[in-house]
Amino acid sequence: MWAVLIPALGAAILPLVPRVAHWLNIAFAAATLLAVLLMEAGGTGWLRLDALNHPLVLVAGVVGLATAVFSAHERVSHSRQYHAAFQGFCAANMLAMLSDNLGLMWVAIEAATLASVIMVASPRSTAALEAAWKFFILCGVGIALALFGTVVLQMALPGAGLSFAALRAGAAAADPGLLNLAFILLLVGYGTKSGLVPLHHWLPDAHAEGPVPITAVLSGLLLTTAMHAVLRAKSVVGANPGTIPPGTFLLVLGVATLLVAAFGLWRRRDARRLFAWSSIKHLGVAAIAFGLGGPAANLAGLLHLIGHALVKSAVFIGLGAAVQLKGSQRVADIGGLIASHPGLGWGLGLAVLGAAGLPPFMLFASEFLLLTSAGRQAPWLLLPLLLGLLVGAAALVRAAQRLCLGPATPDVPDAPAPGLLVQIPLWALLLLAFFGMLAMPAPIAAMLRAAAEVPG
Repeated sequence: MWAVLIPALGAAILPLVPRVAHWLNIAFAAATLLAVLLMEAGGTGWLRLDALNHPLVLVAGVVGLATAVFSAHERVSHSRQYHAAFQGFCAANMLAMLSDNLGLMWVAIEAATLASVIMVASPRSTAALEAAWKFFILCGVGIALALFGTVVLQMALPGAGLSFAALRAGAAAADPGLLNLAFILLLVGYGTKSGLVPLHHWLPDAHAEGPVPITAVLSGLLLTTAMHAVLRAKSVVGANPGTIPPGTFLLVLGVATLLVAAFGLWRRRDARRLFAWSSIKHLGVAAIAFGLGGPAANLAGLLHLIGHALVKSAVFIGLGAAVQLKGSQRVADIGGLIASHPGLGWGLGLAVLGAAGLPPFMLFASEFLLLTSAGRQAPWLLLPLLLGLLVGAAALVRAAQRLCLGPATPDVPDAPAPGLLVQIPLWALLLLAFFGMLAMPAPIAAMLRAAAEVPG
């Protein structure tokens, strides 16, 4: 499909055009978004657009374009290596979400990981290279476990091939023990890339040391794509009545991730690490929603993934501009943005409050829906869920106050002003997250309700 071919072409062309690579990066991202908007459900062969991946692919196109625009503002991101890797990541990420083949999806997620490692290492500082190496090693362990899970799943269903539709159709007659083992391996493997506890340690370093735009695509796209892979596996394993309910494993990892990340937020002094831990927390919330299962909880999980992708990408775009202005990414060194740079300060402040789950943004709707679903299906879950949500939200509200209110800290000399390349993607993402809660178009709402039926 064109949504995969266009960024793949960009990855091949951008290394040849050093002076205008950042502008061509925007052009390829815009063409990819257009291709996504024109896609129709269905497909043949190994690529298929269905109810589950359709909304996620749309969000990937939006976040990819917004991040490409901001990349033109980021000085460190003007290298051919970075822009080629960016388009390579977008191509692999689209391929992973559109794959109707478990093996091809594994290959695509591995390719997206390698492209991400290159982008994290692109500043070529000691800290960036160390973060890229840690990213590569830990996610390499995860992808190896996911490969083992794929092999075990094929052993459980030897004649089904690797198509998700065929795997689901044959799952009821498979050995439940092999299916349980396959899901555990796939959950831990792809859960590593989703930032789920305990294999989450790569994520804060990658967010803190790589170029700021990579933090937006890591939080908004790679984590979501890995969770999408987990949901595909859950839909297959859950079709066998003899297996341990796969939602049980998701609930355990989700609750652990939420609580560890929520309390961990209070110890962060580096702004980029702070919001990396926020991403871990939000993927824990999504894991809890999908672990509960059922149409309402799955809808909450999908809303949460989409709202997190939009709001957190806005956070990192605003934060990246602020870090350039102040010459530091410590929370204590970034203050008074509303007083000194009102457009940036208000945008970043609202984005952080949206990431905290406050209205009127999508994460408030997803968390409210999750709480009501938990109250009906598993009341015991309300205590840890409320504790994690409130502790995490309080930490982010405090961060918003420190970053955006009070007296302004001094800017570094010759810092690039947060112009249109910052303001347009920042506010566009915020508006999408705003209308996603208060005025979601009926076709998008129907698409999400259909997607909520797939994971089971």
